[in-house]
Amino acid sequence: QVQLAESGGGLVQAGGSLRLSCITSGMTFDDYIMGWFRRAPGKERAGVSCISWSGKTTKTADSVKGRFTISRANAKNTLYLQMDSLEPDDTAMYYCAAVRSSPNFCPASRDVRYWGQGTQVTVSL
Repeated sequence: QVQLAESGGGLVQAGGSLRLSCITSGMTFDDYIMGWFRRAPGKERAGVSCISWSGKTTKTADSVKGRFTISRANAKNTLYLQMDSLEPDDTAMYYCAAVRSSPNFCPASRDVRYWGQGTQVTVSL
């Protein structure tokens, strides 16, 4: 049974930092492009960042570029998202996602094979 479990969310002041983790099981981790999505109140789910099978290549949304860093530890079957300089607009439910491949590297939501249940990030003033 494939499972993706996020952790690390919480309440933080603007300008602060959080590190999200996604621990996976039941899957061959390095067979998958991994990514983070988020869904903010009143908005559609949007891609945040994704990372290649080996971790050598990453892509990050313009809205968080320079502030968020995605990484993976294949030996631990774990995906990370380091979030710095957080802003109130970053408030969202954050989801871990896995897909074997994607034509545009970062997958669209409809192409995701496995989802985590999400972890809430709330950024206050």
